[in-house]
Amino acid sequence: MLPFLHLWHFNVPTFGIMLWLAAVAGAFILDRNFRRSGTKADAMSMVATTVVAGIVGAKIWHVLDTPIEFRMQGWSVLWDTAGWAWYGGLIFGIAALLFNGWREKIGALRILDLASPAAAIGYGIGRIGCLLSGDGCYGIQTSLPWGMSFPNGIDPTPPGVRVHPTPLYELASNLLIGLFLWWRGGKNRPTGAIVGEYLLLTGIARFLVEFLRRNPKIVWNLSNAQLASIGSVVAGVALIAWAEMKLASTPEPVEPTIEKVG
Repeated sequence: MLPFLHLWHFNVPTFGIMLWLAAVAGAFILDRNFRRSGTKADAMSMVATTVVAGIVGAKIWHVLDTPIEFRMQGWSVLWDTAGWAWYGGLIFGIAALLFNGWREKIGALRILDLASPAAAIGYGIGRIGCLLSGDGCYGIQTSLPWGMSFPNGIDPTPPGVRVHPTPLYELASNLLIGLFLWWRGGKNRPTGAIVGEYLLLTGIARFLVEFLRRNPKIVWNLSNAQLASIGSVVAGVALIAWAEMKLASTPEPVEPTIEKVG
């Protein structure tokens, strides 16, 4: 693993590099989606504010989820390179996108639809940073041939222990989700359906991968992330159903008829 790149007298965290690459990829995909849909807005500034909001949210959620770390480390836990919670980043990121959609007069659900493919692919790329830094986001011990060790990570594994490389699982699943949403976005879908599918699919993916991660179980033998995943799935299904019902209730445009005079 490679938590830091040593460049002259500087130690550059690989997690930060991958976060930057994720933001660039997200901005590129969002810009292409804007162009495809005829939306005039600055994708780069939207992604920048969303990333900052997501980072803040991910840290706040992590601190609330694991208060023992805050008691042990104090305020330094907020700028520690380890300890990020995806659902905190999701909630704050959505809030930032809603603000941008309102400011640019695009519409709340419309901007979320347009940003969903970028969010999925950007998140997958960001997970490579977790893998490179070995920050503890890896999974439980495994004997499978693709199991990995993180002896030099920020949160190292015990000597000789191989674990599930769950960041790679999340990379693969989110790339597939992002490509699927991009394909769906090219079709005539009702407003709100794409973000509903995003919440549904990412919720399922995170719920499943949590069985292989080390996060503590809270209730019903489920982790906090799995409980949040259930909420994501429910919200996604509700949004899809609402969007489809709204489409069904919209009257078809009536072609004007021209009466013949004779």
